[in-house]
Amino acid sequence: MSWLQAVVLRVAHMGPWGVVLFTAAYVAAAVTLAPAFILTFAAGAIFGLWRGTLIVFFAALLGAIAVYGLAAPLAHGRIMRRFERDARVAAIRRAVVSDALWVMFLLRLSPLVPYVLLNYALALSGVRFKDFVLASVGMLPAIVMYAYYGKIVGDVAKLAAGVSPPRGVEYWTLVGIGLVATIVATSMITRAARRAMEQQRITGGLDGSVPE
Repeated sequence: MSWLQAVVLRVAHMGPWGVVLFTAAYVAAAVTLAPAFILTFAAGAIFGLWRGTLIVFFAALLGAIAVYGLAAPLAHGRIMRRFERDARVAAIRRAVVSDALWVMFLLRLSPLVPYVLLNYALALSGVRFKDFVLASVGMLPAIVMYAYYGKIVGDVAKLAAGVSPPRGVEYWTLVGIGLVATIVATSMITRAARRAMEQQRITGGLDGSVPE
């Protein structure tokens, strides 16, 4: 997105105030579903690896919290209640909540699940704020890697223009770990959902009602 490119170029020439603008841009990207990974790459080139990693993590956490504040109230709203009329949807939501911290950590660990989409998906699932925040630690490996590649490229203008950094062994290793984490998280959700649906059938049989 053009506004992200402009922000990246601006941040590179603002000194200490660049951190403030960068953080604000990251929060805005999280809320508007803009490709925040562009900012993560650029952070390595602008701030260096470790400083960039800390700044990105703080900004990404604030962005995720902002999304939670916007989306979490909708988790129990009219639209979600309508979806929950389907027993399968209701069971999956209960499954996510039952193992929330561990499942969210695994999903955060995976670079295969976009940060901006995952924020909304988790917030709408009805998870607790505390678990939502704690699981954000899972973002760190991907942040370190992207900041590292941004530092290697070192050219803010190229990164702002959308040039992809090189993808070495580190990238594919993290992708592999993320794939395994995604499979494990999906398996946990599936098993928990089956248990929830089975419990619903048993309960429905006991009270004489028929689950929808």
